Amino acid sequence: MRQTRLSRLVALAAAALLVVGCASAPRTVEPAAAAPTSAPPTVQQAPTLGAATLPTAYPVAPEAQAAYPQPVVGALPPGGQQLTPTFGYRVVKSYPHDPFAYTQGLVYIGGDSFYEGTGLVGASSLREVTLSGEIRRNLPVPDVFGEGVAVVGERIFQLTWQNCVGYIYNRADFKRVGQFSMPTNERTGNCLEGWGLTYDGKRLILSDGSERLFFVDPAATERTGQLAITGQIAVRDSLGPVVRLNELEYIQGEIYANLYTDTKIARINPATGAVTAYIELRNLFALLPATPNAPAPEVLNGIAYDAAGDRLFVTGKQWPLLFEIDLVSPLSWVVYLPLTI
Repeated sequence: MRQTRLSRLVALAAAALLVVGCASAPRTVEPAAAAPTSAPPTVQQAPTLGAATLPTAYPVAPEAQAAYPQPVVGALPPGGQQLTPTFGYRVVKSYPHDPFAYTQGLVYIGGDSFYEGTGLVGASSLREVTLSGEIRRNLPVPDVFGEGVAVVGERIFQLTWQNCVGYIYNRADFKRVGQFSMPTNERTGNCLEGWGLTYDGKRLILSDGSERLFFVDPAATERTGQLAITGQIAVRDSLGPVVRLNELEYIQGEIYANLYTDTKIARINPATGAVTAYIELRNLFALLPATPNAPAPEVLNGIAYDAAGDRLFVTGKQWPLLFEIDLVSPLSWVVYLPLTI
């Protein structure tokens, strides 16, 4: 009888399965970590995003061959069906954000300050904003549809959507010191669209709304007045191409990309284009307060990273809040078997 009981215990212990997802991330916390009492609660259910909430200003370019350096396609996981891990988040703190800002680009520049590029014709701008919600500097760019911004030394680069041009400014005074033209996109016959922009310390990285990310020489771009593309990657996860890559941020060797009309951020290997993980942020919508006389919040767009303080910030188009978040490791799954003797 004792032998039978011991055998059953061994069998039950051997049957228990624990699988823990793992991936590197800025200041990742475990799912059980408690949020500070000052942090807004993480809401478990988010409002359903109806069609009216998802603007259709950015049509996805049709599939065709491009005349740029050929993409490097990352290898798929064994079998090609492995699911990409998805991180959750914990809100650390929220800050006021201009609910009229149609955020297209966001860059942390130190202290309490960011550069922000906004869009919409007639309302586009380049700004310096703070965590208190103050707009310290505002340069209107009214005749174009502004897009992503990036800082390269003492220069700020700003894209436009379909205006076939980008701008270069001095950081010190926001004076425009140059501009550059966008090359023809052979998929569409029009100029390459500007969506997101970031800087990895050597190259600008640009998105155009497709699955492609382009690497750009900033010095050659300023010198020639032409976008100097030096290479590109095709972004894929285990199920295929990942499109609608929008606002970008380079963080600890990875490219973080908002996915337009989606509630996720993709984390991308810049060498291969492989999506290493997603960050699911849909519940942030439920934390946005109603703002009288302001437009309704639209999609997530805006990622900024404070490398010295290891702080990750996210916001959206016409959002009244900017959030500082920690990433929560992908949830484990555990099989518990009843212990009966």
